[in-house]
Amino acid sequence: MRTIYSILLLAGALFLNACNTKKQGSSTSDSPNIESPYLGQKVPGLMSEIFAPGMVSTEHRDLSAFFTPDMKEFYFTRKDLETGNWSLVVYKFEDNQWQESVVGPRVGRPIVAPNGKIMHLGNKYMERTQSGWSEVKSLGPMFDREDWGIMRLSASSKGTYVFDDYKSNDVIRMSTMKDGKREEPKLLSKEINTGKWTAHPFIAPDESYLIWDSEKENGYGDSDLYISFRQQDGSWGTAINMGDKINTDSWESGGYVTPDRKYFFFNRGDKDGDIYWIDAQVIENLRPK
Repeated sequence: MRTIYSILLLAGALFLNACNTKKQGSSTSDSPNIESPYLGQKVPGLMSEIFAPGMVSTEHRDLSAFFTPDMKEFYFTRKDLETGNWSLVVYKFEDNQWQESVVGPRVGRPIVAPNGKIMHLGNKYMERTQSGWSEVKSLGPMFDREDWGIMRLSASSKGTYVFDDYKSNDVIRMSTMKDGKREEPKLLSKEINTGKWTAHPFIAPDESYLIWDSEKENGYGDSDLYISFRQQDGSWGTAINMGDKINTDSWESGGYVTPDRKYFFFNRGDKDGDIYWIDAQVIENLRPK
């Protein structure tokens, strides 16, 4: 009897071990590989898709996505629809996995500079330190003006600033560097500043194109994303609607291209917005030949 009982116990243990092994293997194959780039998400083609549903794009309002240049930190803002509070959230690739944490309250529409050392927050910014990000600092009197309302300020590799201003008829301005000094911001041309309003600009690191959102009569409905390519004489070309693979009759805004230049991120949806992405080839398809 004891021999039979021992055999039954051994068989039961082997059966449970086999079940657990099968379960673990199934879990690994069915779930996204969290160790891979882009938070383990399957990359999109030339049709926009929600980014990281249930992980980044949730029931709350999730906007303003961007990666650091090394592609190991992913930031976005989240508005808790229950409390109404905004926060800056980050996923960091640490210990071979993406780990979520909250940086702090949202300030402006955050976006990192191409060098990864500065995070711009409208007319404020934070600097990268050995222990993380510094306290929030002012860009100074040239930008911290009571009559300007800067939501998003995007920087190029040359240090050029492009930013919006919701207090001055929703226009976009540019400030360049000359001989190591910051130039006074100037309004961009009518190729950019047309429509009911213009906002949330993104300038390519090499300054070859500018992306922003606007509401125009010839658009798809609400706010659409537009692109303008830099001309040989340094001027900006005609605004090009980025098309129906990106724009809908909903609200699209906050365009951004990943540091590896492979994917284009943007926001869609006003009250319960989500983060979408699409292959950045969509930009090259719009570039004038």
